[in-house]
Amino acid sequence: MTEPATAAVADAATGVVLVLNAGSSSLKVSVHSRSGDSLWRDQRSWSVGAAEGAAPEERLEAVLDAWLPGALAGRVAGLTVAGHRVVHGGERFTAPVKLDAAVLAVLEELVPLAPLHNGPALRVMRWLSRWQPGLTQWACFDTAFHGTLPAAARTYAIPARWRAEGLRRFGFHGLNHQHVAETVARRGEDLRLISCHLGAGCSLCAIRGGRSIATTMGYTPLEGLVMATRSGSIDPGLLLHQLRRGVTAEELDHALQQESGLLGLSGLSASMKDLRRAAAEGHAGAELAIAVFRHQLLQGIGAMAASLGGVDVIALTGGIGEHDGALKRELEEALGWLGPFELLRIPADEEGVIARHCGAAGV
Repeated sequence: MTEPATAAVADAATGVVLVLNAGSSSLKVSVHSRSGDSLWRDQRSWSVGAAEGAAPEERLEAVLDAWLPGALAGRVAGLTVAGHRVVHGGERFTAPVKLDAAVLAVLEELVPLAPLHNGPALRVMRWLSRWQPGLTQWACFDTAFHGTLPAAARTYAIPARWRAEGLRRFGFHGLNHQHVAETVARRGEDLRLISCHLGAGCSLCAIRGGRSIATTMGYTPLEGLVMATRSGSIDPGLLLHQLRRGVTAEELDHALQQESGLLGLSGLSASMKDLRRAAAEGHAGAELAIAVFRHQLLQGIGAMAASLGGVDVIALTGGIGEHDGALKRELEEALGWLGPFELLRIPADEEGVIARHCGAAGV
């Protein structure tokens, strides 16, 4: 499943928060209390209610038009405030921000940094403005949690003139890494935690004292671990080689974002569930995809443990992290060298964090 972008709408009078997740192929909606408790959920594919061959933007708007007003009828009245999850906030946005024309213009400029996420989020914002023009809208950013990264962890070894342009590691999945940190913090204030967000997008975060100190994703959500259709980290020289061979930047972007990862390795599917089933039947591509995924995950966990000086808790979250029992067993066996640690599964809850952010903003 493609990782979603998220929008939340809060009823200032009752504190009810409606969280709308709009991804590149699916829509999720959920109602929360301002404290983040889930009250109701639903989901639709983008293809629902759309004409065959319609553009992605048309499919998304068609689903919203045909589904959401009816789904919300009688559930939430008097909506006045909206908040959105935006994956990439760049250097400017490090906390929830009220949307206006200037903010929207900056967010539009950030779309190329996270095209699978920021683009749909902006389309949801515009749709909400048309559907409920009186809503005050806010944005919450997945990059914000990583604002605590030390200089050594966020800086690339590139020319100073490039660094001056803001080319640095930002990190992503911050809303869910924050949720994991807050959940695990109940076990102790200064735990050394590795949060493993493993789904369509995958990233690790080393967390100490509730603060992000290292992470695997970088300037964009393309760096780091093997993902469903994204390559993760590869030798930059390989990319230069392809460019010199005549591959265009657009072709390169599409290949790395949508034809790589588990799908590219297996030649079969981007779904770990499908690959586990195929591997059990001897499918060589599925076996390779799982092996490469696991190899890079183990390397990443080792790097995060080194940043922390050891580890007390490793938390698995996201679709793969929460549901792949074989992976949990493999990690327990392979990571014994780390010494005693607790391996947890924590359901992802970006929506609850969004709801709490809205409450903290006073909406």
